[in-house]
Amino acid sequence: MPLEKLYGLFPPLITPFTRTGQLDLEALAQVLEFTKPFVHGYYLCGSYGQGPLMDLEQRKKVVEKVIEEVSGSKKIIVHVGSPSTDSTIELARHAEEAGAHAVASVPPFYYKHAEESVLKFFEELVNSTSLPVYVYNNPPRVGYPVTPDLLAKLKSLGVRGIKDSSFDVINFINFSIYAGDDFDIVIGTEALMLPTYVLGARAYIPGMSNYLPELVFELFNKLEQGDYARAREIQFRVNRLREDLHKLGNPITLTYLIWNLRGIKKSFPKKPFLPAKEEQTEKLKILLSDFL
Repeated sequence: MPLEKLYGLFPPLITPFTRTGQLDLEALAQVLEFTKPFVHGYYLCGSYGQGPLMDLEQRKKVVEKVIEEVSGSKKIIVHVGSPSTDSTIELARHAEEAGAHAVASVPPFYYKHAEESVLKFFEELVNSTSLPVYVYNNPPRVGYPVTPDLLAKLKSLGVRGIKDSSFDVINFINFSIYAGDDFDIVIGTEALMLPTYVLGARAYIPGMSNYLPELVFELFNKLEQGDYARAREIQFRVNRLREDLHKLGNPITLTYLIWNLRGIKKSFPKKPFLPAKEEQTEKLKILLSDFL
């Protein structure tokens, strides 16, 4: 069956929690309403979404709530990765039943597995669902990379694409060479949209779309229009804002403060993340003054 590649912006949706660590479904609905005009879908329960910190029932509830709220208007990719094959398969089957468009998984983490184990993990995942399966390349979180050679082997097992968060344009080129045109390579950052678009990327998982969705959407539209001069200006602005935000603290925890500044009810990250300090609010107001 020909591969239907992803297209557009799929933010790695940050999950709102209550102060006691329960899902805040009211805040989640507000976040979806805030971002929906500027995205093509959502990537759920990944690193930004704090999926590895949630129990399986919380992860399932996030998927169900988002699919209920978007009512078929957006494509949903569910990150199902965990250290356990059984848990990963359980989440993948649930995502399919709930109506997701695709699932993604990091290679099994915590332990550094031999290639044979990684291949078996993905073979069983692919065979457990009829949804397209994407491998998620995030070496700092997993402890080892998906190499171009490994990617070619995963493709032979039925993996249909990759979310690449290596921040390396050379990886995009090598993945394209090793996996071929009938494989979907999705870029896991807004920081490389312009160069990777020129090289053929058409789908992105931008963390910034959680809190400045209109800016990332404008960048994508300028790329689609072929207005590379304006896209270059916006790309540089995006990257400057990213750098300034990272200097203030963790972009995941800072997003909860930004949401509140932008009219979304106060919510919190999942422990052991600590909430960003309230005194950061004034600095964020200055940094993001054009959007508040």
